Parts: sequence; structure tokens; C-alpha cells
Amino acid sequence: MDDIFDALAHPIRRGILDRLRQRDGQTLSELERDQPVTRFGVMKHLGVLEGAHLIVTRKVGREKLHYLNPLPLQDVADRWISRFAAPFARTLSDLASVAEGRNDKMSNAAPKHVWETYIRATPDAVWAILTDDEKTPLWQHFNMTSRTEWRKDGAITFFVGDTPMIVGKVLEIEPPHRFVHSFSAQWSPDVAVDPASRVTWSLEPVGEGACKLILTHDDFGGDTATSRAVGGGWPEALSRLKTLAETGEPFYIAAPGR
Repeated sequence: MDDIFDALAHPIRRGILDRLRQRDGQTLSELERDQPVTRFGVMKHLGVLEGAHLIVTRKVGREKLHYLNPLPLQDVADRWISRFAAPFARTLSDLASVAEGRNDKMSNAAPKHVWETYIRATPDAVWAILTDDEKTPLWQHFNMTSRTEWRKDGAITFFVGDTPMIVGKVLEIEPPHRFVHSFSAQWSPDVAVDPASRVTWSLEPVGEGACKLILTHDDFGGDTATSRAVGGGWPEALSRLKTLAETGEPFYIAAPGR
């Protein structure tokens, strides 16, 4: 974790993270505005942040966009804070809510949420958890259960109790590397009217016995209630999935009010 603390030690790098929290998916030209260093200096700072996995980048057309990746900060909170103050851990990691107050100037083709994390487990091992409905409550936000038809165009539904919270269908499934499904939120009237968005899970092997997991949630059709809401749930789910894959033990987080 030394690289995380080193990256956070410089005020310019903290300022870049603040800018991405206000509006994710910015170009180098946008991030260098009003900075007290040269364009090359900003590029070096971005390199440090990317090396610490605090940001991730994606090419969209000719542009390279930068996205806040809150998972390393979630790991820090999980390691030293959640044991003593579990109800406050998600508040401290609210850096994950990257959709709050976002200005939707970027093309709808650009991803709205991108997270990545490294897991000390093979892609096959993580895939086996991700595609096993019996294990969904061991890692999903609010301990949700799921029912899935594991084939292209098959239905996928996440439940709290007997109430559907998310409904969709399988768009792509390529074991053990890629899983794409649509996402229609149903948990409240404001999100239920939004168009379906898209969730893409990608697993890439990294050395022996490890992998990189990239989660992209995009295609919201604009700045919707769903796009603003999902930033808080995915970091928790990914952290719990990582813990389960690496240790074989679930990491339970009580739902609010329980």
C-alpha cells in the first residue's frame, strides 16, 4: 500500500482526484487547466496515480479519458477502519460515488463508471464465483441474491428478499474472461423509469495465480438517477468479491439500519 500513500502525499495529485470525483472521464487537457506545473508535469502526476491504481484510463475515439478508481481506498478502509466502524466505512469511501454532480458533457459512448482491482486468484476461480447464483449473497451489495439463465439473452435478476432490485438479460458470456449484462434498476420509482444500462465484467490473467478484474458500468443514456446511484454499491461488491476469491471467506457488511 506504500504506492497509494505516496500517490496521495502530493497536493496536485489529490487535486486531480478531487476533479475526477466532481466529473469523471476527463482528458489530459481538462486536467491540466489552472495547474501550477507544465503539461508534462501533470502527465507525470497522472502516471503516479495510475501506477497506484487510483485512476484508470480508457481510449474513446481519439481521446484518452481518466477515471477515478476508488477500490484501493476501499481496501485501506477495509483493512484499518471497517472492523471498528463498519457503518462509517462506506461513508469514508464515498469517493466511490463518482457520479454525484457530474456534468454530462462527454459523449454517451464514454464509460460513466470504470473500476479495476487485482485479485490473488485465477480468472477461472473468480469466474466460478461470479457466475454461481448460490454465491451471489456472499459478495453482492445488500447481500442480494440472484437468479440467472446462463446463456446469451438469458434473464438475470437480483433480489432483496423476494423483491426484484435489478433486472436485465445476458448480452455476452465468454468464460472465463468476459460477462456483459443489461441493468435496469427497480429499487425506487426514480430509477425504474430510466433506460437499461450495461455492466461489463472483464477478467485478465496477471502472472501466475492472479488476475485483473475490470468492471465498466456504462450506456446509461445520459445523466440518469441510476448513473448517480450505482457508484456507492459497486465498490463494496468488488471488495467483497476480492476477499471471497482470495480467502474463501465472505466479508459481510450489514445493510443500513440492520
